[in-house]
Amino acid sequence: MSKIIINTSNAPAPIGPYSQAVKTGNLLFISGQVAIKPGSGELAMTDISEETHQVMQNLKAILTEAGLSFDNVVKTTIFLSDMSLFSEVNEVYGKYFSHTFPARETIAVKGLPKSVNVEISMIAAE
Repeated sequence: MSKIIINTSNAPAPIGPYSQAVKTGNLLFISGQVAIKPGSGELAMTDISEETHQVMQNLKAILTEAGLSFDNVVKTTIFLSDMSLFSEVNEVYGKYFSHTFPARETIAVKGLPKSVNVEISMIAAE
């Protein structure tokens, strides 16, 4: 098995011992992204809409670095600090897909890194 580490300065640097994404075969596994602005390290948390857009932009940057787009995404996992945020996150999330939607689950968790409200991970295929 060969694996290629995908890294871009257009998405936040990992805040722990993990890679932004790992490609193996025709699959790309993207680590969970939160609303950290690349470069500055600041959180985009004015409201849940802004936070979700920043998460999706971070994911887009990693997909782009791997030569892929949201059309290649086959599976996502959304982690929420509170399920009451579901509809607002879902509305923003849906705007990033133009054709068919990937498989997905949404999970409410007790806490997320940096006390954010949303974290999203993805699996994409060539």
